[in-house]
Amino acid sequence: MTQRSSLRTYLTTQVTDQRSRFLARFVVITAICLAVSQLGSYLVNTRIPLGTSVEISSVLHFTHIRNMGGVFGMAQGQGWIFAVFSVLLIAALVVYLLRGRQVRVYEFLCFGFIAGGGLSNVLDRLVYGSVIDFIDVRGIPFWHYIFNTADTFVHIGLWPMLFIGLFWHRD
Repeated sequence: MTQRSSLRTYLTTQVTDQRSRFLARFVVITAICLAVSQLGSYLVNTRIPLGTSVEISSVLHFTHIRNMGGVFGMAQGQGWIFAVFSVLLIAALVVYLLRGRQVRVYEFLCFGFIAGGGLSNVLDRLVYGSVIDFIDVRGIPFWHYIFNTADTFVHIGLWPMLFIGLFWHRD
């Protein structure tokens, strides 16, 4: 074996090992986000009657509502469209992470949050027939939305991904 081919083999092995570690982190983050979000949905569903609110502080309430539509309550009654779209989008990002040649570590991490939140909302639709929303932040002008932990995880993954992608990596 030549020195060049052994170096190539070594580098290929290193990249494969590193990619495996990053994929494992993606899976762990996805699983944790999914579990935490599902726990929140379960607790709200079993402990707060639909349409009622529990005051946590003057700004934060837990208000149990059901979202039969999509983002910001759009397309009520058409939740299945958002579920199908979410599953397809998550499948595409997994394929990207598995096959992409230049996937950066932050993408594995950010996509873990996005996938975990997205899968949790899909699972809510399958288990409860709708997404359980409950985080009700009050006192913000023009803000009347109630959301859940899955939505929060999607944003935790999305905003750093956009910021890093737009401002740090312009190649």
